[in-house]
Amino acid sequence: MPGVSPTHVAWTLAADLDIPKLFDQAHWIVKLVMILLAVMFVVGVYIIIFKRLYIGRAQAESNRFLESFWKSRDIEQIYKQAQALRNSPISQMFVAGYTELAKLQSDAELKGDREGNLGNIERALRRAQLSETTKLESMVPFLATTGSAAPFIGLFGTVMGILFAFMDLSKPDPNNPTKKAAAATLDAVGPHIAEALFATAIGLVAAIPAVMAYNYFMRRIRVLRSEMETFEQDYLNIIKRHFLR
Repeated sequence: MPGVSPTHVAWTLAADLDIPKLFDQAHWIVKLVMILLAVMFVVGVYIIIFKRLYIGRAQAESNRFLESFWKSRDIEQIYKQAQALRNSPISQMFVAGYTELAKLQSDAELKGDREGNLGNIERALRRAQLSETTKLESMVPFLATTGSAAPFIGLFGTVMGILFAFMDLSKPDPNNPTKKAAAATLDAVGPHIAEALFATAIGLVAAIPAVMAYNYFMRRIRVLRSEMETFEQDYLNIIKRHFLR
């Protein structure tokens, strides 16, 4: 239409979109779908904010611990700092390894078993690494589930909404049983289809940020997991050279 800008059209569409009215007029099955998708979206936003802060703290504290670990020569001081940096998965691995080393050094019967002692420390580090990885990955699978399932749940709501819309059109007119309740015109079908398509829109709104956040978090977790594996090897080498001769 000449003289009408796309921005004006967008604002007009936004003004005409009455979300409460779309929800209120939808079939109860479509309403349930919309509510489910809205809950998935809200939970997904909460997880995104929480994990962003948690993983950010884990990375920052791990960097602080590694800097202290390689600069300091006092293992007791390193242990105290590791206890303070509880959000760092690497510092918690160090605490687990240090605790196991202290147990072995206090046990006179095991002092001569170098390989056995080293194996015990390695298992303690692996258990700590598994525990910390589980903490980092907690709640993240929900984002993957939302990203993959929400569009299909929304599509299900849309299909059911359109189905019920055409079923309503096919009902006979109560005043004249020989006639249909409404003619299948755009004016009659359009509002019902809009209500149904709104379910797909909610599904996409829930899925898109969930997929993006899931990929982002998994990349950050892979980096931390790689740092934990590297620290495990470095820590075991230090134990071999200085404590289990």
